[in-house]
Amino acid sequence: MTVTEKAAYLKGLASGLSLDETKPETKLINEMIEVIDSLALSVNDLEDELSLVTEQLDAVDEDLDALEEYVYDECDCDLDSFHEDDLYEVECPSCHELVEFDESSIMDGSAECPACGEHLEFDFDCCDCDECADED
Repeated sequence: MTVTEKAAYLKGLASGLSLDETKPETKLINEMIEVIDSLALSVNDLEDELSLVTEQLDAVDEDLDALEEYVYDECDCDLDSFHEDDLYEVECPSCHELVEFDESSIMDGSAECPACGEHLEFDFDCCDCDECADED
């Protein structure tokens, strides 16, 4: 039984008692029942609004989940472009020789030029995603 149904039941009980309307106690009981009825209607309205807000919040939560998945699960580092057997050609800024390095040298971030011994650094930006953390 809902609150509004209970308030209506109390109203019906009071009217069924055939109370003397001239007595102050009857006026007090009738006013209390009217207040209870108003409160019950207010509670019903609040429950309806809460239900609507809950539905909207669930929709926003779903949208946020999708947005988080899009933003945080995307990796811009393109690790799939690296292959174990591939060699990568780099021009040494010091001697201008074209030298080749494997994936591990590139991923380490630095190596020595085999032609002149210059220390080369590779700037490899990663988004710190789970895929890259697993590679370390």
